[in-house]
Amino acid sequence: MLLKNRLGDAPKVYFKPEFQNCPHCERKLQRSHTAWHKKISTLDGVIDAWSMAYTCKNPDCPHAGTSYKSAEAEMLSMKHSSYGYDVLCLVGELRFKRHMMVKELADALNERGVKTSERHAQNLYERYQVLLAASLDDHVRKVLAETTEQNGGIILSMDGVQPEKGNETLYVLREVFSGTVLAAQNMKSGTAAELQTLIKPIIELGFPIVGIVSDGQHSIRLAFEDLLPDVPYQYCQYHYLKDIAKPVVDADRKLKTELKKSLRGIRDIERKIEKAESRAKENVNAAASASEHEQATAQMAEAGIAKKYIAATRALLLEDGDPPLELPGMLIYERAQAIQASLIRCLDKKGALAPRRFRQNIQQNRTDDLHLR
Repeated sequence: MLLKNRLGDAPKVYFKPEFQNCPHCERKLQRSHTAWHKKISTLDGVIDAWSMAYTCKNPDCPHAGTSYKSAEAEMLSMKHSSYGYDVLCLVGELRFKRHMMVKELADALNERGVKTSERHAQNLYERYQVLLAASLDDHVRKVLAETTEQNGGIILSMDGVQPEKGNETLYVLREVFSGTVLAAQNMKSGTAAELQTLIKPIIELGFPIVGIVSDGQHSIRLAFEDLLPDVPYQYCQYHYLKDIAKPVVDADRKLKTELKKSLRGIRDIERKIEKAESRAKENVNAAASASEHEQATAQMAEAGIAKKYIAATRALLLEDGDPPLELPGMLIYERAQAIQASLIRCLDKKGALAPRRFRQNIQQNRTDDLHLR
């Protein structure tokens, strides 16, 4: 049996809607809340996915308050599942082509780094069957009707997932607002003509389609262009921004590593502060005169201030940012500068009373800061 926290630590990935403006009034969308958050096991590893919901704050907009989510995030996994579509696709491949039993499926997934058990492997197999059997029944029609009433139409997104090179690709067609899977099919070829066989039944339902979202796959784009030439088409900005910003993100990662190296030894400083604070408390209790009591009290106050600086420095080590728009290395650098500037102001006010060794350390940090620049 697997533990609840079987996935362990994972890199955080934040997803935002692929469009920045309201599709109805063109007002800039604003962040509202976290639509969902879960860790997802994929064949490439585990990610800590956060889907951020944005809304239109324009009171005159007919769809004010409607939540918009990332189509890219919705394509990662099925609802109420912590396994990616690529894992589901692989389970189908192993079950129907290699005729593996449930125990063999679990062993094969664990060998590939996907932590699971026989029970979860069985669930994955059942979800795969449900995904392939997804049909436009009355429930789906009802969901699309409600979505159209709330948003003025539906937004379609399509993505293909291939568990291994050379195998069939699982194409999934989804409605973005509701997250409903409209169609899913394993295909040996992903040509525009074959993809249109998944799209046409959705168009024939008669619901207004107000937008399309997909990655840069050429055949998907052509399939939608031929069938829906007048519908606005949006490339997945996450993919493009991620690729364009990769050199910057790599450089920032190196900066973050170097900055964290320079912040080592915090625990040793904490121990010294704790000892100094303990001695100051003893001196307060043993003070024989008002001046001694005042001096010991000042030492305790200084220790308390030093502990706050240490806490602020420790917080830097936990900064993940939101790359590529908020680079963690740059955030750590800027906030470390702010802490350093605050320390320097404290030392300037204290003047000669500051320990000589401490002033030398601050001066060395100034020199190191120039080298980082």
